[in-house]
Formats: sequence, structure tokens, C-alpha cells
Amino acid sequence: MIPDYRFKSKVVNSKEYLFDDLRKKWVRKTPEEIVRQNCWKFLHFEKKYPISLFTIEKQISINGLKKRFDLLIYNNEGNPEMVIECKAPHVKIDDKVLNQILVYQYKINAPYLLISNGLKSYCIHVNLDKKRVEYLESIPTYHFFE
Repeated sequence: MIPDYRFKSKVVNSKEYLFDDLRKKWVRKTPEEIVRQNCWKFLHFEKKYPISLFTIEKQISINGLKKRFDLLIYNNEGNPEMVIECKAPHVKIDDKVLNQILVYQYKINAPYLLISNGLKSYCIHVNLDKKRVEYLESIPTYHFFE
């Protein structure tokens, strides 16, 4: 379970927004956005990943289709290290969600995947050399990648 963090929020035209410290802008407050915010803050504050290694909601092209991943963490050499897919708490993490992040992984080639709906989180290590995936018992801390 990803912990809940505090957010700056405001209401504009009856719509609630929260301030995303990573993107440095106000974004619509949705259940998925709350999970995304809590996830990156957990990885930064608890797992010690530097903010400078994060990118959030970037578009990529896969077989001519435009896709958008939630979060990506790079390693110190600038290579993709962990792709993160966030879902709203009511969304079940199932094969459809796993396939979604595997499509991103195929394009990005990050060795670690993290899927979370805030209530349940799964971290997967993808060993491309051995063509094997392994579910990890916990999310690695930053020093793990140094």
C-alpha cells in the first residue's frame, strides 16, 4: 500500500485541482492523479529516488499509436530504470493493466516495472537477457540502482 501524502489544493469553477510538485503545475484532482502523486512522493521520500531522475506523463509512440506512461525513473547514467503505471483505487490490477505496462516496457526497456492502485502495488524485475520476470516482495530503494 502506498501511503497518503498531503497536497496543496484549490477549487476553480467547481473543479478541484492539486499542485504537482514534480511538474510544477496545478492538475485536476482525480482518483488516478492522487495515486500518481502519492506514488512518486513515496518513491522520493521513502525509497530515496532523487526528483531529478523522474519524468511524469510523457507521450511515446508504439507501432504508430500514441501512448502515455504515468511515471518513469532513470538511473544515474540516464537510462530508463523503472516504468510506473498508476490506476485509481477502484481499478483492479489485472492482466489488462499488466499488458499495458508491458507494452511500455517493450518500447522503453526498463528493467523494473511498478503497478499500483494505491491499495495494492506490484514491482516486477524484467531480466531481458534471461527472458524472465520476477515479482519482487518490495519496491527497491534508490541505492539498489547505484
